[in-house]
Formats: sequence, C-alpha cells, structure tokens
Amino acid sequence: MNFHGVEVRQKALTMLRNGVANAAVARELHVPLGTVGYWKHLDRAKRGECPGRHDPACPRCDGRDLDEPAYSYLLALYLGDGHISRYSAHRVPNLMIACTDSWPGLMDDCERAMRAVFPDNSVCRVSRTGCHNVKVYSKHLHCLFPQHGPGKKHERKIALEPWQRTIVDAHPWEFVRGLIHSDGCRITNWTTRLVGGERKRYEYPRYFFTNVSDDIRRLCTDTLDKLGVEWTRCTRHGNPYNISVARKASVALMDLYVGPKY
Repeated sequence: MNFHGVEVRQKALTMLRNGVANAAVARELHVPLGTVGYWKHLDRAKRGECPGRHDPACPRCDGRDLDEPAYSYLLALYLGDGHISRYSAHRVPNLMIACTDSWPGLMDDCERAMRAVFPDNSVCRVSRTGCHNVKVYSKHLHCLFPQHGPGKKHERKIALEPWQRTIVDAHPWEFVRGLIHSDGCRITNWTTRLVGGERKRYEYPRYFFTNVSDDIRRLCTDTLDKLGVEWTRCTRHGNPYNISVARKASVALMDLYVGPKY
C-alpha cells in the first residue's frame, strides 16, 4: 500500500479546488484515481459542500405548492384501498394503493395523482396476482395522510383535518370520484313493471359505495349532500355498509363527474 504525505494531499486538494479534474490530478501527482476522489469527497464534506440526497419539500412542512384536485382524489383512494407501511428493507415509508388489473384506466389515474401530489418522489407499480400496487415513497406521508395509524381503518376514528376539509370542499367531485374508484361501482339494475297489462323488464343505472367504516361512509354521504346527490343506505345481511345512488337526476350528475370504472 502506498502512503502519500501531507504535502501531496494538500497539493491535490488545491488543484481540485481550482477545478482541475480528478484524473489530471492523479496523473500529475502519481496518486491512484480512487484516492484522489476520496480526498475530494472528504474535503467537500468538511466544508459542507458534499452532495447528498435531500428530502423533497413537503406542502405541510415547507409550504410547497400542492396539487389540490389530485390530492382530493388520492386522499379518497387512500381511504378506500390505501395503506402506508414501512418495511425493514426501506428506510422511507411508502403509500400503496391496490389497483385491480381489470381497470387499467383507474390505475393510470392513481399513478398520475401520485406524481402530481409527489412530483419529486419515486412512484412505481408492483405487480401482484390480479392487481398492481401503485406506490410512492416519501418521508412526509404522515404529514399528508394524518389518518394513518395502527390497525384497520374501520377500527379507529377517521376524521379529516381542517386543511383537508378545505381541500375536499373545494374539490368535492374529485373526492367522490376517488371513493367510487376505490370502494364503489356503477352497475345496471333491473326490475319488472306492468305496462299496458304486460309485465316488462326495466333497467336503470345505479352507483354503490361500500365501506365498513362508519366514518368513511359519512365522509362520502356528507360530500354527496353538498353536491346535491340523493342517496340511500342499503342494509344487507344486517350490515349498513352500502350507500346507493339510484335517482335519475343524481345518477346523471354522477355520470357527468365520476362515470364507470375503466
């Protein structure tokens, strides 16, 4: 192993600070290129100039602009099919939204919303059987999704913070669309009725939103009320988990702003 004296090292640092390339310093002083790079790194670190990974700015902590329509939609997806986790293999928490492969358009919308809300963070899709997990990594997930906590969502209180309520009130249709995309659907119901003494089949569209959490269902119905969408609660097997929108005018509104999954 070759040891280089203080004079050689200082001369190398002087050259590096003057903009001389690492390779040129190594050639002139007969020092291995790796050693020159190591000296440069230590010198820059000592002077506070060492390049490193910096956390992207957070709308809550740093005042960065937030794409509010995208956030309203992503918040609803999180309340339905989202989960924040921190695996031992990753030092950075990740938000994961499970999206079935049956609705590729929904998956694309989810990824676009993530990239809009977290423009400087890593977003990816992880393939699973019959679905993909759309994920974003950020140290500020708990800032933007304070509803995160231990246990299942329906086993703890879910309430929006005042700043979240302001965003949802300003962009209610994005919120409703996210709820339907996560835990809802648009279906065609049918029944029969007598027409001129003859029983005929009658079909009509209907929206459903199903969630076990009383709080999340209330967030849905409160938003529908503000939008003038009429809804009813459907109890199945003794469980009031289903919200139905079947009135013609209300379905027309939902079709205009939400539409079926795709």
